[in-house]
Amino acid sequence: MPTVRELQSMAGTEPITMLTAYDAPTAEIVDEADVDMILVGDSVGNTSLGYETTLPVTVDDVAARVGAVSRATDEALVVADMPFLSFGVDEADSLENAGRMLKEEGAAAVKLECGPHTVELTETMAQLGIPVMAHLGLTPQHVNRYGGYPRQGTDQEAAERMLELAVAHEEAGAFSLVLEHVPSNLAAEITEALEIPTIGIGAGPDCDGQVLVVDDAVGLSDWSPSFSKQFGNVREEMSSAVEGYVEAVESGEFPAEEHSHEERDLDDLY
Repeated sequence: MPTVRELQSMAGTEPITMLTAYDAPTAEIVDEADVDMILVGDSVGNTSLGYETTLPVTVDDVAARVGAVSRATDEALVVADMPFLSFGVDEADSLENAGRMLKEEGAAAVKLECGPHTVELTETMAQLGIPVMAHLGLTPQHVNRYGGYPRQGTDQEAAERMLELAVAHEEAGAFSLVLEHVPSNLAAEITEALEIPTIGIGAGPDCDGQVLVVDDAVGLSDWSPSFSKQFGNVREEMSSAVEGYVEAVESGEFPAEEHSHEERDLDDLY
């Protein structure tokens, strides 16, 4: 498993790969593919729990999945996404919730959707031994403030503010920075300004690494954002398999003789 320090050293030298995972079987597949980091994202709300946003996701929701992913992972560094209102309200609660992901569930780091309010918290967590992945740009937990999921950093003032926040979080001790749905030239400038690695999602090719939601990457989602790419069609394969099962049961083809066992020593029951 790469350490946080080893991942930091990859900045500017070799591309960093990160995918989400929310269960043990998926984590095992991702890990075996030599992905550098696995993010147990609060996107589990959209992908697995049936929510329209990430806001209803709880600490318990994430913790259960962090544990499952950690137990199935041997090589990748596991990062736990801190859900809405699990941090930034009360420092003691923030530290307890983040510490739980490391102490009880096996994560190596946590991710915070950041703003000015998380700079001091990032510094405290880093000092206590909780590695922090910062996240700027489109932060889905702010969906009600944004009124949707618009691209961020599209004017000079917003871009300068994002760069300032990126530098502030690096100075506070963040070991990496996710940049989501921002102009590629802004992401390139932020990447150039930082020593810690940037991980892009909808932020162009000049970041030090890339992250995608695994459901989008493998083609399980029925919709994917424009900045994502499907590298397979798992949804079609699953649909075909389920339809095949239904047809086999209805036709009597399944279960066949090889799928059953007859115990010859049983006496007739009637």
